[in-house]
Amino acid sequence: MRRCSLVISSVLACLLSIKLVILVGCSSENHPQGRKAKELSTIYSEQKEIGEKYEVRVEKDISYGTGSYEKFDLYTPTIAAPKQRFPGIVIIHGGGWVGGDKALEREQNIGNTLAENGYVCISINYLLAEEGKISWPTNIYNCKKAVQFLRKNAELYNVDADHIGVIGGSAGGHLSAMVGLTGPETGLEPPGQYKGVSSRVQAVVPLYGVHNLATFTKTDNLEKFLGAAKNKNPALWALASPVNHISRDDPPFLIIHGTADSLVPVQQSVELHEKLRENGIDSQLVIVEGAPHSFHLQPEQQDLRPLVLAFFDKNLKAKPVVSMPLP
Repeated sequence: MRRCSLVISSVLACLLSIKLVILVGCSSENHPQGRKAKELSTIYSEQKEIGEKYEVRVEKDISYGTGSYEKFDLYTPTIAAPKQRFPGIVIIHGGGWVGGDKALEREQNIGNTLAENGYVCISINYLLAEEGKISWPTNIYNCKKAVQFLRKNAELYNVDADHIGVIGGSAGGHLSAMVGLTGPETGLEPPGQYKGVSSRVQAVVPLYGVHNLATFTKTDNLEKFLGAAKNKNPALWALASPVNHISRDDPPFLIIHGTADSLVPVQQSVELHEKLRENGIDSQLVIVEGAPHSFHLQPEQQDLRPLVLAFFDKNLKAKPVVSMPLP
């Protein structure tokens, strides 16, 4: 979706010792999730020397809509040339659909990491559910509206409008997957302000998200943001589940989950990955051994930055820094 000038100005002198490492999703191979993770998860280990990174400029609280909560923080790389265009990334925060913020540590880590490597990022706030105040489907409208905003204002923000990705953790992982998988046919396109501007993205990175609401057992926050219990409105829960919206024209996915996640079972990501693959979608599942529910791109268990950058470079840059086929 994006064409962007290479994040590395003059480099790649010594590049690419890439090896595929199959990770075991649990310490014990006999654990059911561990065996599935061993079969399905693959990670790239790469070594590369790169040139000087871009400096990052951050601007806070810019509006992308008319709602008071429709704000974003902008992370932009310094411009090397007047007409230089970068891929765009929408960052969606977590917080169980009831909390969180665009400027928390994870979102800052993601925004700065991507911007210094040649991406224009907007980290967004969206409608949160409160007691007696549902947020669905407004929250998914907000996320898609942010994509539309970035595309409509591509020239202003030096964005390549054809190359936009999305990334988010936890509730943001769920919403990122929904942005990537739902088109106008679902009835979930935002009304009004940017009607007619595409909300489609070209690459999706959901971190430890809930992808099948019907099988997720911690339902309190789901009932708050959807406004109905599962047994009262199963069709609504199905509509809000990414696994139910997969089609053969969907963008590539990089799905990341930790084995020590006590809130969202790793099976949620395994199921999404399997169904994407079944439909011919380019999907990579990375299981991070020992990682808990919430982490950014530099958890103590493993530096995820090379993996995420390689994925976005491959799918969003006209001439990727690293070209590596996903299995």
